[in-house]
Amino acid sequence: MTARAAAPPAPAPTSLGTPRVAVALVALALGGFAIGTTEFVTMGLLPDIATGVGVDIPTAGHVISAYALGVVVGAPVIAALGSRLPRRGLLVGLMAAVVAGNVLSALAPGSTTLLLARFVSGLPHGAYFGVASLVAAALVPPALRGRAVSTVMLGLAAATLAGVPAATWLGQTLGWRSAYWAVVVLAALTVVAVLAVVPPTPQGGDAGIRTELGALRRPQVLLTLVVATVGFGGMFAVYSYIAPITTDVAGLARGAVPWVLLAFGVGGFLGTALGGRLADLALFRSLVGAMVTVLALLLVVGPAAATGPTLFAVVLLLAMSASTLVVCLQLRLMEVAGEAQMLGAALNHSALNAANALGAWLGGVVIAAGHGYAAPSLVGAALAAAGLVALAASARLRRRELRAAT
Repeated sequence: MTARAAAPPAPAPTSLGTPRVAVALVALALGGFAIGTTEFVTMGLLPDIATGVGVDIPTAGHVISAYALGVVVGAPVIAALGSRLPRRGLLVGLMAAVVAGNVLSALAPGSTTLLLARFVSGLPHGAYFGVASLVAAALVPPALRGRAVSTVMLGLAAATLAGVPAATWLGQTLGWRSAYWAVVVLAALTVVAVLAVVPPTPQGGDAGIRTELGALRRPQVLLTLVVATVGFGGMFAVYSYIAPITTDVAGLARGAVPWVLLAFGVGGFLGTALGGRLADLALFRSLVGAMVTVLALLLVVGPAAATGPTLFAVVLLLAMSASTLVVCLQLRLMEVAGEAQMLGAALNHSALNAANALGAWLGGVVIAAGHGYAAPSLVGAALAAAGLVALAASARLRRRELRAAT
């Protein structure tokens, strides 16, 4: 009987600034850039997609929900099934799935096939960020893990900063399908980069499907998922309809949409970088502060959207606070998941895309009811308030746990 070959040793944690670690983190962030572009470019091209497949804008918004549903389904399933696989190989497989899903999106002949293609595109999303976060955290000392994870997440932020506006412009110029072809190229480049510069990593350990799914029995995991799903849904209630908000509420030209998306990207990039540093200093306090700020900004989106300059300002600030919240939620789930590290890391994006689906759907409901494109901001504020209630419950439970531990 042949003994199984030993897994390669995990790379020793080193400084975040060393060339080897920095290049590996950039390669992981490139995958986030590709995924962020394919997720968010749909919002900017929603009117073009609606025209292209022959439906109205609220109906076209369902393709956003289809992608989000793919993430919700794919993240826990792939994380549980892949918990014992070598992580670098799993990253490559997940990016290959991103390639396949976006090829299907670019070739979809109608609305039904596009819905299916976007669902497939979303399946690897959460698992990729979960695995990439674990790999990044393993490359650095514990005191730098927040910044390492936020560096990976900067790929997503850079997508909103550069990838989404560029892909939106490309889709408006050459047709919306060209945006998805651009993502295919980015994802293929990520496969090459991960194989070239990310160190081989061992399998995830002895945690199997039962252990991974056992994280869902932890109250703190469930409460954090509620914060991510409901609270962050408020941001998506607004962002999903940012194109018609820009043109119909602020009265700006269609060509201003990429510039509004650029403002969102700037805020997202700054918030992601800030989130890693705040999380390393005081994770839970930073989480609470970010959630409160998101709620406050959603309350003023409606009035601010009345003019172009105030719309740009509130979009930038909302993106900044929401991105800080994402990083803190990612690290909080990794913290409270116990042995189920793979699932805990992946579930954040499953929850955030459930928020995407929830926010886009509720925003579409109030628009279809005739309340106008400014109304989703109030729906978003209500969702953020509900998320803050769940976070308060988590804080109360956390205090009990800390007292019990001491």
